[in-house]
Amino acid sequence: MQTLRDTYRRSRWFMPAFALALGLVFLAAQWIGDDPAGGLVSLAIMAGFGAVLLALESRSGTAAILNRPAHDERARSLDLAATAFAGVVVISIILVAVMVQLARGEDPSPYAELGAAGGVAYLVALFGMQRRR
Repeated sequence: MQTLRDTYRRSRWFMPAFALALGLVFLAAQWIGDDPAGGLVSLAIMAGFGAVLLALESRSGTAAILNRPAHDERARSLDLAATAFAGVVVISIILVAVMVQLARGEDPSPYAELGAAGGVAYLVALFGMQRRR
């Protein structure tokens, strides 16, 4: 029996299909929010991203890793390092946004809540991974 994880590892169609599905979700959300034109633009962007992944997978190591990050040990390592880097960038931006909002005398809640969620997720993951090893 093939699991979703095995499908994700093996299928070159998973990420492009996921991008298209996410584009449809954006379309629905923006349509509900009375912005169908913006939703169509979002769908086009996500469909284009999926098409680029398919077109460049055999010619670009980066596209191949984006399409199937669990393909081999090197790809997993690069994906993990890139994810960690992106996380540090997002956390840094959130912290700066909280400080800017506080300096303006405004409510930092949306950013502070994102920062708190990231901090809690980090601690839960760290605790869980440490217990597992």
